[in-house]
Amino acid sequence: MRILIVEDDRLLGEGILAGLRQAGFQPDWVQDGVAGLAALSTPETEPFSAVVLDLGLPKLSGLDVLRRLRAGHDTTPVLILTARDTSQDVIAGLDAGGDDYLVKPFDLGELAARLRALIRRAAGSAAPMIEHGELVLDATARTVRFKGQPVELAPREFALLHELLLNAGRVMTRAQLESKLYPWGEEVESNALEVHIHHLRRKLAAELIHTVRGVGYMVRKP
Repeated sequence: MRILIVEDDRLLGEGILAGLRQAGFQPDWVQDGVAGLAALSTPETEPFSAVVLDLGLPKLSGLDVLRRLRAGHDTTPVLILTARDTSQDVIAGLDAGGDDYLVKPFDLGELAARLRALIRRAAGSAAPMIEHGELVLDATARTVRFKGQPVELAPREFALLHELLLNAGRVMTRAQLESKLYPWGEEVESNALEVHIHHLRRKLAAELIHTVRGVGYMVRKP
């Protein structure tokens, strides 16, 4: 799950980046409002699954970023992360289009849990468990069971399976999947995605992930 962090505090930004990576996300980080809006408005990149947005940003405030984002009909879930804790600040952030509001200081585990909840709701699912036939994925515990038995997956195998299940019935292109699995600046080997797909088919079921030739991959709706 690809996350954009928009936070100007370097120490805090580095901490969030490391914490979300450890929680299984693929976060990218920018440090001002203009860069944040540009990252969210670039048509060549796959949309982020969610945004962690500070309000007190240089160049363009978090509220202005949020207003412009929603004015452009962008529905990406936004979690506002700020030291502003008055009820008026909360109301302003939510009314501007924020989906959740977390006040600094905060617990990284809570931030990760809130992001998972926002992404589930955006995908049309309220429960952390995704059931697909005999396959059960628990996004919170980061576990997978197939035919009642636990299946050990590498972090990127889990992330790939999660994305495909969240988008069941939709063909995901190579570019879309790679953008969900790898952050900016990380070199991706040409066959890396195929290797992950191969491992998932071997560990689960060969027919689970379908190749749509010339387009990408998909998990069909059960």
